[in-house]
Amino acid sequence: MDQRTPKPVSPSSPQLVMFDAVMPAAMAVRAEEVGVRKATTDPLTVLALSVLGGAFISLGAIFATTVSTGAGALPFGVARLLSGFVFTLGLILVVSAGAELFTGNNLVVMAWASGKVRTRAVLLNWTLVFAGNFAGAVATAALAFYSKQYTFADGAVGLAALNVANGKVGYAFGQAFVLGVMCNALVCLAIWMSYSARTAIDKIAVVVPPVAAFVAAGFEHCIANIYFIPLGLFIKAGAPESFWSALGKAPTDFPALTWENFVVANLLPVTLGNVLGGSVLVGLAYWFIYLRGSLR
Repeated sequence: MDQRTPKPVSPSSPQLVMFDAVMPAAMAVRAEEVGVRKATTDPLTVLALSVLGGAFISLGAIFATTVSTGAGALPFGVARLLSGFVFTLGLILVVSAGAELFTGNNLVVMAWASGKVRTRAVLLNWTLVFAGNFAGAVATAALAFYSKQYTFADGAVGLAALNVANGKVGYAFGQAFVLGVMCNALVCLAIWMSYSARTAIDKIAVVVPPVAAFVAAGFEHCIANIYFIPLGLFIKAGAPESFWSALGKAPTDFPALTWENFVVANLLPVTLGNVLGGSVLVGLAYWFIYLRGSLR
């Protein structure tokens, strides 16, 4: 029998490959590195990835609207949970397929707080990503409208879209702001937890619960709303008479659904709330816990 001492295992040996989740302290370092990379990527690439991000979130919104159509017979919470579960498609596509999302990029403040990214770079990144997300979401809303998918189920899909859009412009400014804070705390927690992942399946598994939770709870996401509300406006302005007569409805049944209310009553307060919820309640909170010592 060979009694020789076994050779030490080299660092590249498969025996040392780790499958455990990355721990929070290492997640913070990863989040900081990602923030630096996002803030230093060339603007054209950022813009292109942001258009994809807006489109991906919109695809999740289309899925959620379709699945929630006719779900009124279910208990309120069950119907909301079902809608939230399928909406997660959007963020899954963002983190897995590759895209830039304004709400998730609020975590760039972790790199900023460590002094590795300038304020100007953060603001430029947020501006470009928001603009790209806006373009991608509105373009997807236009495609959904011209596809006439809203006429499916004898117009019930369109009615669901109208009701969602109409409800979102009905909040007071302060309420919309706080709903935005709560939403992006959960979205950024989903992104934060994705930094613990070692596989694609890990990423998907950690993204689903927080995103499903914010949708089920009725919190407000500015990029999703850039799809939901314009789609309702497109239907209100452009749906044929046959659509309205089949539903026994008319455009005048949705008086609050206007472009002005979209911007003033929803997009502005929700965006501000999203920034506070994501950058302060998650980004700066975890920076303070794990990274503030890097300034010493």
